[in-house]
Amino acid sequence: MGTTLKLSCKLLVLLSLISGVGMCQEIAMAIEPEGIGPAPVVATPKIEAPSHAQVEHRFWDRENKVLFGAVAGACAADFAVTYNNLQSGGRELNPITRVFSGSTAGLAANFAGESAGVIGLSYFFHKSGHHKLERLTPLVNFGASAVAVTYGLTHR
Repeated sequence: MGTTLKLSCKLLVLLSLISGVGMCQEIAMAIEPEGIGPAPVVATPKIEAPSHAQVEHRFWDRENKVLFGAVAGACAADFAVTYNNLQSGGRELNPITRVFSGSTAGLAANFAGESAGVIGLSYFFHKSGHHKLERLTPLVNFGASAVAVTYGLTHR
């Protein structure tokens, strides 16, 4: 009886699988309407020329050169004021820059890395199509450096 039961179970599973496949095919056949021809041809809309705001520009265009020059100048001024204040017994208030303020080379590397980081982030925004952020990044950094230089000069 054990073999007959096993054989019956196998036969039942096989029949249920076969009938399930058959049911799926019947449903699919019942859904498909008859006499369908090829899909109609759809005309694609004509793409218009992008407006001036959407035009792709080169990364090293005149505006970016000016912005990055301003960033480099502000970082150089920030380095000079920070270095002068540290030599006069002052202390660095920025906790990130404070790590590098132990040596002149470390401080210079910090400000050079800051400039390179701004250019790199701006390039990332340029390549990903975020051109407003590309222009905003050096402006924000320039503003932060200008505030730091002003603070350093007024609090000697």
